Amino acid sequence: MNTELFKKMPASIEAEQSVLGSILIKPDCIGTVTGILTAEDFYIEEHKQIFTAMIDMFLSSRQIDPVTLLNTLVQSGAYGEQNGMDYLAQIARIVPTAANVKDYATIVHEKSILRRLITACEEIGEEAYAAQGEVRHMVDAAEQRIFEIAQNRDSREFRHIRDIMPNVYSELEQLAANQGKEDRTTTGFSGLDRVLVEMGKGDLILVGARPGMGKTSFTMNIATNVAKQSKKAVCIFSLEMSGEQLVNRMLSSEAMVDSHSLRSGELKSDDWPRLADAAAQLSGCDILIDDTTGVTVTDMKAKLRRVKNLGLVVIDYLQLMQSGKNIDNRVQEVSDISRNLKIMAKDLGVPVICCAQLSRGPEGRTSKKPMLSDLRDSGAIEQDADVVMFLYRDEYYKDQDGGQNAEQNVAEVIVAKNRHGSTDTVRMGWIGQFTKFRTLDEGGGEG
Repeated sequence: MNTELFKKMPASIEAEQSVLGSILIKPDCIGTVTGILTAEDFYIEEHKQIFTAMIDMFLSSRQIDPVTLLNTLVQSGAYGEQNGMDYLAQIARIVPTAANVKDYATIVHEKSILRRLITACEEIGEEAYAAQGEVRHMVDAAEQRIFEIAQNRDSREFRHIRDIMPNVYSELEQLAANQGKEDRTTTGFSGLDRVLVEMGKGDLILVGARPGMGKTSFTMNIATNVAKQSKKAVCIFSLEMSGEQLVNRMLSSEAMVDSHSLRSGELKSDDWPRLADAAAQLSGCDILIDDTTGVTVTDMKAKLRRVKNLGLVVIDYLQLMQSGKNIDNRVQEVSDISRNLKIMAKDLGVPVICCAQLSRGPEGRTSKKPMLSDLRDSGAIEQDADVVMFLYRDEYYKDQDGGQNAEQNVAEVIVAKNRHGSTDTVRMGWIGQFTKFRTLDEGGGEG
């Protein structure tokens, strides 16, 4: 006969009391606490109610002390007057100083993570025993659960707005203090950044163009800029080119060495020092390249979850991806891919830039500039993306009717959809031999 072992869920009652007591004797420390834990991190239900009342008082700018807190708790029905005062006095006496409140809060939060981990493992075990659905999807879902817990984003429960609000306040204060320069992901092209403001965390950004317009070069330029500026990891999934071909392009752009010379080996003596400098700079960046063909979103997520300090994901390009499901209709398959890319961006909390081929629609129009209706294979791409940008160069059509007067070495980045702001067209310089885009100033010169 097996002996059933009864195990207590991890919790530290003393640490929970010390957190609440610290706020009572020093209300200003609540800002430190809310950056670490929420009400759901408390194990004791009464502690959740007390902490919730403290947050409500903090958000409404009311003074927190035993008397005012008790009044709030009594009004909400959480406590009776006498037993409430006795317990508040007890937790206020437990902690001699609020100096260690961060350590107390960390203990409470870590115990909460352990409890969520136990619950997740139990649910994963039940799903595995049930054996319903495809195994790879079950593994992906299990990995996602653990990843969310590790990233402190357990999505199994609702989050009350009062728990989210202090985080928003903290972010607003940081943005006001430094205009967001420290923690924003920008493209590195000032004209485009003025329109986008930033590439938001969890944004799916689509870069569409006809073949030969330079969408790979454009996204590689952005990837390099982000890696340099943010010092974060930039992951590139190259489904069309090998890693060596991609790095050749990046070297050409950074060193300003003709891409044809790199491919042919016809290098000049003064090219080598520039190549050495560019190679050293790029090698110092945390740029990770995966050139696996036919990769699925599930494959991407599994790899990206293991990357520390992730800042940006670039995919080149959408139509070469596979959904990993048995879908006969290509339009439905692309819709499934784009929807899962958006979910992946949100789960990872980083911008995801995805290149996409356009249909031949522009070729049959007098104006060759692309439109949202030109997105190939699926209108769902437009719906899922937070930002849709099109690349257009007049000189590309110089040999066709109406293109004789095309402006040379100028590209237009058409921001056709921007969920967070306005749409606009940004003119940029294009240096084809270096596969490099440059910002153009208002006077039309390169800046």
